[in-house]
Amino acid sequence: MSAVSTLLSGLGAEHRDRLQDLAREVTFAARVRLFNEGQHADRFWILRSGAVALDLHVPGRNPAVIETLGPGRLVGVSWLIAPYTWQLGASAVRTVSAAEFDAVAVRSRCRSDPELGAAVALWTAQVLHRRLHASRVRLLDLYGPAGSGPLR
Repeated sequence: MSAVSTLLSGLGAEHRDRLQDLAREVTFAARVRLFNEGQHADRFWILRSGAVALDLHVPGRNPAVIETLGPGRLVGVSWLIAPYTWQLGASAVRTVSAAEFDAVAVRSRCRSDPELGAAVALWTAQVLHRRLHASRVRLLDLYGPAGSGPLR
């Protein structure tokens, strides 16, 4: 099973197929910036290979890397929720091969098929939940008091 199929497997075969036919293959060289915080979120990716670092702008410092994503992971969730603005930035750490999805096309397909829309919303919410937890842990690592212990 491909990395795309694995990630989309939680959607069920009919929903996975309806999304996969919207994908196009892309490649990004290492150190290429996929998007910046605050820009319009018009696409998302499922990584086949390589790695992407999600980062947060910190005034007066280098961006803080929140999480590094590898094969089978979803890059970009801000495409689903208006005003469709990236909340983080992202850069390729290693050369990336990915399935790229046009957000307008996916949102349109979800509107025309409410069952697909509900499945995609739940799928994205699960990713957001994991990403929020990873962000909190990383920010505590970076800026929390020493010995603050694990999140509860």
